[in-house]
Amino acid sequence: MQNFLSRRQLFGAFSGAIVTAISPAAFAKTSPLSRYEYTQLHMGVQVKIILYAASEQKALSAARAAFRRVAEIDAMMTDYRPDSELMELCEKAVDRPIEVSDELFAVLWRAQEVAERSNGAFDVTVGNLVQLWRRARKTKVFPSETELTAALALTGWRKMTLNPAKQTVQLRLAGMRLDVGGIAKGYACDRALEVLQHHGIRSGLVSAGGDIVAGDAPPNEAGWRIEIENPEPNTPKYLTVANKAVSTSGDKFQYVEFEGKRYSHVVDPHTGLGLTEHWMGTVIARDGLTADSLSKTVVILGAERAAKLLKHYRGTTMSLRKVLP
Repeated sequence: MQNFLSRRQLFGAFSGAIVTAISPAAFAKTSPLSRYEYTQLHMGVQVKIILYAASEQKALSAARAAFRRVAEIDAMMTDYRPDSELMELCEKAVDRPIEVSDELFAVLWRAQEVAERSNGAFDVTVGNLVQLWRRARKTKVFPSETELTAALALTGWRKMTLNPAKQTVQLRLAGMRLDVGGIAKGYACDRALEVLQHHGIRSGLVSAGGDIVAGDAPPNEAGWRIEIENPEPNTPKYLTVANKAVSTSGDKFQYVEFEGKRYSHVVDPHTGLGLTEHWMGTVIARDGLTADSLSKTVVILGAERAAKLLKHYRGTTMSLRKVLP
């Protein structure tokens, strides 16, 4: 069972962004609601929930339900457990379609949409490549050319077929491995916020690593104030958002160095290599599912091609900035 922590603080720190709010003492003078913050470990990261509620009991009940929702999605979509629905799909869906749950199909359908629109820059069939780079970061041993070639042969979004009428998934090659780490956390944040809202919490925020999904603004505020790391020159350091998602990706925290070159945990599906350009990208979108998948993609595509991709997603904006190695 996960440890459940409750804290009332002035700020919560996330990968790539910091969320701040007004002082609880000042806030108490103008609103009957109080600010609560809770943290649990899910999906390999600290998942934080910040919310405003009339009582601690109401806040705790809503947060617990939201964390249970995240845990359900984690158990379904993790690639660390062989009995997850995602990993069982990889074992069973070779050369025959396998029916999957509504949620897994929805995530894979969006993944394929982004893959097609980005010409494969986003690709959830990179599981074998991700495994190689996870091992590389742990052992400090660069993947061999043979290993990279073999993993690339099992990668490619066109090698996965989805049938929306039957809600099935089929993989073309044995040994293909899916990895939804670039989209599932955003989806989980969406669903967790949805749970908070069902519990009557309108002003809430959920974060998982570099993914943030925000509901209504805190009382008496224009929105949630989010600090962006490494902002571009002459651009605002803070974002103020409400009912939006913000996702940040890059190699500032997760990378490995070989022979003086730094390789990001963000893998280019076309080359099989971790990125070496040291970009950080932030995407603001209507939901976490969109922001999460696009933040990884824009870092791979670069500014010009990313701008064309974002035209498909109304109301979505991005920021790309260089990170010093």
